[in-house]
Amino acid sequence: DNWHRLYQQLPTAIIIDPGWRRSVIMVELNSMIPITPDLRQNIIVTAYLLFSHNYIAFAYFIGLIISIILSIKWPSRFSTFSFLGFAILLFSYEYDKHIIEGFRQQTMRSLITLQPHLRFQRLISVTITEILPIFFYVAGWAFIYLAIIHAARKLGKREK
Repeated sequence: DNWHRLYQQLPTAIIIDPGWRRSVIMVELNSMIPITPDLRQNIIVTAYLLFSHNYIAFAYFIGLIISIILSIKWPSRFSTFSFLGFAILLFSYEYDKHIIEGFRQQTMRSLITLQPHLRFQRLISVTITEILPIFFYVAGWAFIYLAIIHAARKLGKREK
């Protein structure tokens, strides 16, 4: 059996059982590390939840790494715009997920000390929680769009 042979050859094997209706992925850890089945399942669930919570950030991070490699190997406006776009998009994602609430509270505490200024509080809250996330998202995709347009124009000039 191929799956059994693969399991014996590799210390860490990812086994996909094709006989199931939906593919089931089982991760067998090295036999030298004693691990209980419930801990193994918890590790798999944690890895899955980590990926499902951050898959967009992983995509932006991969784009950022690719654009950094392009910037180092072949510096150009395309690679710079791509780098800026993916960096802003990654920051935008993390800002939406983790930074907004703490940043809003810190800003409120530092600017509004003695008297409550309701209009100013509302302005700060709207700016931090609604305007900045949209700005970061649009700015990131605008840089990606500029990179694509610049590359297309450069290719168009080469063909002429």
